[in-house]
This record gives sequence, C-alpha cells and structure tokens, in this order.
Amino acid sequence: MILLHVAAAALYALTVGALWPQPAAATAGAAAPSSRSTWGFWLLPAALSLHALAVVQDTATAQGLDLSLLNAISVVGGLLAAVAWISGLLRSVPAIGAIILPVAATAVLLPALLPRLSPTLFANPHRFAYGAESLAALHVAVALVSYAMFLVAAVLAAVVMSLEKRLRHSLLDPTTRAAPPLLTLERFLFRLVTVGFVLLTITLASGMLFTEQLFGKPLTFTHKSVFSVLGWLTFGALLWGRWRYGWRGRVALRWIIAGSVFVFLAYLGSKFVLEVLLGR
Repeated sequence: MILLHVAAAALYALTVGALWPQPAAATAGAAAPSSRSTWGFWLLPAALSLHALAVVQDTATAQGLDLSLLNAISVVGGLLAAVAWISGLLRSVPAIGAIILPVAATAVLLPALLPRLSPTLFANPHRFAYGAESLAALHVAVALVSYAMFLVAAVLAAVVMSLEKRLRHSLLDPTTRAAPPLLTLERFLFRLVTVGFVLLTITLASGMLFTEQLFGKPLTFTHKSVFSVLGWLTFGALLWGRWRYGWRGRVALRWIIAGSVFVFLAYLGSKFVLEVLLGR
C-alpha cells in the first residue's frame, strides 16, 4: 500500500502550488488565481484523508496500536497540516503552507520508505494493546495534538518574525502584502499557544497522576518528562508575561520557538534516541 503514501504526498505537493499566490497576471489570466485557490481548497482535504488512511493502515496492527517513531512523525505531520487548514492559516498566510505541507508530505512517506531502506534500524514497533492500554493511547493522542499545535505556532512565529523584519526594511513582496496585519497574526498565534498549553497541561497531569496505569511503572524523571516540563514552564511563563506585562513582539516570538523546541525534544526527540540510536 505504498501508493497510498505516495498519493497523499503528491496531493500535498499539488496543494502548495495551488495555494501559493501568483504574480499579477495579464488581463486574460485574471481568473486563474481564483481557480487555483479553489483547487487548493479541495486538494488538501483529499490529501488529509489519504494521510489519515495511511496512518490507520500503519498504526492499526493485530497486536495493537503501533505508535513507533516513524508513525508518530506521520501523525504529527498530518496534524500540522490539519491545524493549519482548519485554522485558515493556509489561506491568509501562504508561507505557512510552503513550510508545513512539504513537512506533512515527507512525514507520510517516512513509514513507507525508511523501513524498506533500513529494516533493522527502523523496525522497532511501540504498540499499545487494544482495550487494556486505551488510556495510554488517549494520553499519547492528546500529547501529539498538543505538540502539533506548538509546532504550527513555531512556524507561524518564524513567519511573523520574517514579515516584521521585511516590513521594517520595506522589503515586502506581492505575495506577502495580502497577509493579515501582524497584530492579528500575533493574537492568533497566542490563541494557538493557549490551546496547546491547555492540552500539554492535561498531558502532564494525566502522566503524573496515572503513570502506573498508563505505563505499568511508577513516575520517573526521564529526558521526555524533563523536556516536557521545561516546555510547559516556558509556555506558562510566556502566557503569564503576556497577561501581566503585555509581552509581545520578537521577544515573545523567541519564547514560542524555544518552548516548541522543548516539546519537540520531549516526544519525537526522545523516541528517536530510544528507538533508533539505542534500539529500545
């Protein structure tokens, strides 16, 4: 079923081309941008649907849900594209799609290609038995959605920083002139961070309160838990500073990127070290 993964990746690539703003066209081609935007509107749901089918195919095994590294990356990649699409960012800030959609296309290909290229290195399943460990699977699902929210926020923060710099030096091009005002993007950015912070709080709370039921062992401090707490503290301090002192601008954007790096290292980074480097 590798064709399913390739088809999803191809649709993501076509969506990037369809949604990216075109230069001012001649009068004969005035209707072209609208047509391309319409195609992009339908291409992405199709790509997400195929991606979801690929995720189900890869994770739903006879032994349980397989959330190994490559499958987790695929899930996060699909969630990145879904969050960017549902939030409307892809229409208002096409540069977001130019970053996130190629990431999603690469993510959906990895579970189909890497185990075939290196079966010993990436054949390390991480399965949750159906029913018995459903609480653990739910815990991981909430964590993955939280990480996706933060990663989209990090991409948006990088785009806002770039727009701010170009605006300061009067270097805006036609593809960025139609973007929403920076203050609007910043407010939306903090909404993403707030939702991600709530989900991360639920993840950490469930992990601390139900560790033994989730994973069959008492709570221990690992690299994953340390980086998760660091990410939670970073975003918590940022939201408090925003509420108390009105933090905004480049300082706040750097905090968002730093916190996103922490949560990325907490789950996907630790899974890479454990499953690929250490073979656990």
